Amino acid sequence: MVLPWLQYASPQRFYGLAGRLYPLCFVLAALLGLAGLYLGFFVAPTDAQQGEAYRIIFIHVPASWMSMVIYGAMAFWSALGLGFKTRLSGLMAQALAPTGALFCFLSLWTGALWGKPMWGTWWVWDARLTSELILLFLYAGYLALTRAIDDPRRRDQAGALVALVGVINVPIIYFSVKWWNTLHQGASISMTRAPSMAQTMLWSLLLVTLACWAYAIGMALYRVRSLILVREHETAWVQDLVRVRQNEWEAVA
Repeated sequence: MVLPWLQYASPQRFYGLAGRLYPLCFVLAALLGLAGLYLGFFVAPTDAQQGEAYRIIFIHVPASWMSMVIYGAMAFWSALGLGFKTRLSGLMAQALAPTGALFCFLSLWTGALWGKPMWGTWWVWDARLTSELILLFLYAGYLALTRAIDDPRRRDQAGALVALVGVINVPIIYFSVKWWNTLHQGASISMTRAPSMAQTMLWSLLLVTLACWAYAIGMALYRVRSLILVREHETAWVQDLVRVRQNEWEAVA
């Protein structure tokens, strides 16, 4: 018996599902993001040691988390594509990559904004900062490689290899503050102990993180629809879809 959700491994079926889901993700991202940033910037108390400058963490921390999570998701889809030869897997990895690169850049940029008042410099060759910078280079390399190859199958395979090799860097980023003596502070939120921050700060971080999740999912679903149309442009269902849209545009005009 085939599981019902496996039907969405077909690009044609997933195209429709993605079209229904991505607007909801964007609305959810906007609501959660506004609530989280309001709590973080206007309600949360001033930090006793870092002053007002600490509020950058409400953007920096979720962006850093998402930069790692998205690369891990790319590796997952890449492994799925190599193992089962599914067309949708490579497209999902490619759809996730630009958003992951954006979050990685935001992580480094906001980290620099925080580091200047805290450390007195915009950048140090700290283990976590350096490994996060390597992650940005991995994203850039993945994007450049997948755009340079015209053949879809070779593009998926080459991108998958980059994603699977590069994912080794993700645990290095996460555990770098434990493995080496770094300037970067340790985790404020842990599964094994109570959070070392006020409840308002914690709620702000969680809300913004959920907003980032919703945004990342929405953007991936939105972008994969375009990739599906490009990949499947010669199939009958895409040609029928194009004709329907052309008729709708002509009727409006």
